[in-house]
Amino acid sequence: MENFRKVRTSEEESPLPFPDLPPDVVEMKVKEGSKIRNLMNFAMAQMELKGSRQIVFSGCGRAVTKTITCVEIMKRKLGGLHQVTKVRYKTLLEVWENQDPLPGGPAQNLTVHKNVPSICILLSRDPLDPNQTGYQPPEPWHGLGTQLGEAGDDTSSSSAKGLKRPLPPPCEELLTKKLQVQVPDSPRGSGPPTASQTTTTD
Repeated sequence: MENFRKVRTSEEESPLPFPDLPPDVVEMKVKEGSKIRNLMNFAMAQMELKGSRQIVFSGCGRAVTKTITCVEIMKRKLGGLHQVTKVRYKTLLEVWENQDPLPGGPAQNLTVHKNVPSICILLSRDPLDPNQTGYQPPEPWHGLGTQLGEAGDDTSSSSAKGLKRPLPPPCEELLTKKLQVQVPDSPRGSGPPTASQTTTTD
């Protein structure tokens, strides 16, 4: 295969694994090199400006992670979306061309069929059947980011209130006062008696 170069890759066409989809449903086919910003701009325009009720994100191979990222971003922005996730395998057709063909002969091409994992995620404003496999109910409107923001605001406000409280003045007397320790006389037979000792601490 060192003399072959991949010249074309195509996906096997297959119907979406969701029943009762409207014929004009928007399918976002996420590729490995797709820009998330471009995908989200188009998807948000379909859901908000054109009033689409459902949208499907699909991706296979290395694009699976990017597909899930797009879905999570849309759920955070819109909220209240029902979700159904389907995982399956898709067939990719890769065409490889021989870069060092035989003299006088045609270029030899190889077609490779590769099975890769694929994911399809349906997002819907309308309720879906909760008993079907892969269903996820809508998340609460106040997501994790909002909770963190509110917690941060509470923390900042409490700290600000704490700063408004007057701090007690330092107790200088305790810092400068010298500690006096009275040492009793030594018992008889253990040495000459000593007078009281004064120990100072800075």
